[in-house]
Amino acid sequence: MTIRWGIIGCGDVTEIKSGPGFQKAEGSELAAVMRRDGERARDYARRHGVPRAYDQSGDLIDDAEVDAVYIATPPSSHLELARRVAAAGKPCLVEKPMALDHAECLQMIAAFESRGVPLWVAYYRRALPRFLRVRDRLQAGAIGTVTSVHVQVTAPVLTGADATNWRINPRISGAGLFFDLGSHCFDLLDFLFGPIVSVTGHSTNTAGAYPAEDVTASAFQFESGLVGSGIWNFNAAEKTDTMTFMGSEGELITPIFSDTGVQVKSRTDRTVEELRNPPHVHQPLIQTIVDELRGQGKCPSTAESAARTSWVMDQCVAEYYGKAQGSRLRAQGSNTK
Repeated sequence: MTIRWGIIGCGDVTEIKSGPGFQKAEGSELAAVMRRDGERARDYARRHGVPRAYDQSGDLIDDAEVDAVYIATPPSSHLELARRVAAAGKPCLVEKPMALDHAECLQMIAAFESRGVPLWVAYYRRALPRFLRVRDRLQAGAIGTVTSVHVQVTAPVLTGADATNWRINPRISGAGLFFDLGSHCFDLLDFLFGPIVSVTGHSTNTAGAYPAEDVTASAFQFESGLVGSGIWNFNAAEKTDTMTFMGSEGELITPIFSDTGVQVKSRTDRTVEELRNPPHVHQPLIQTIVDELRGQGKCPSTAESAARTSWVMDQCVAEYYGKAQGSRLRAQGSNTK
């Protein structure tokens, strides 16, 4: 059994990170792609050896030779497109963040539950060798009992043409870069430790380069009782990205986005494990989805886990946007695509 995929939104993320993964995963093939610019869709299809290209999402969704759909568009269009895929009775993988906010996530989940078809979200780090190794090391007691976790992600402020990027337009992305990058962080923590049940956050705009927040700080607690904190600073002097796990016998430090090693420190020793990402980082997660559709396993990145991440992020930016303003931005955003 081969799962035939269609991609809605064959943009940059699909060139290397995800698109080839649908062709290279065992039991999978890429049958069709869609982009509103039909010529660019056809160009993508020619370059990647895809049989069919469309400029209308409905044509791809209704294609009888497409078994499952990957939605690779910005978050403002996820709810509407996901509903269409659910109505067609087809399994769906949607890009992260899952939607503009938690409320939209719940609507998406309900749409697929009503049709009895699965929905997954592209938090591909859940299947990458680096983070599977981190999970194994923590569970094996490499640093003793894990007592706290801290996330630090920083980058220089976006200016000029970069400050018009859709990722910092709340009507399209849901918030600023925090939603784009912080979502990976919180989903990874959910994967490692389970649900976060309590969270507070403070967001601010320190540079004035664009309306969205550029710095967010958060404190949170997991269902297990473990506590954590994070800072996402997009007006910093340099880029950093670390997730630090403090334990009773040492600490483990892993990158979140960069392809560098995992450090494990104890009172007497320090080791670095050099774990490299695969060429197409989505491919391991895609393989778990294909396996699930073929009755051979389960994908670890579900709509339910992704919705939990959206809930956490909503709490972090609620103070900055305010409930009324946030709802207005999200309502406007959901109608822009």
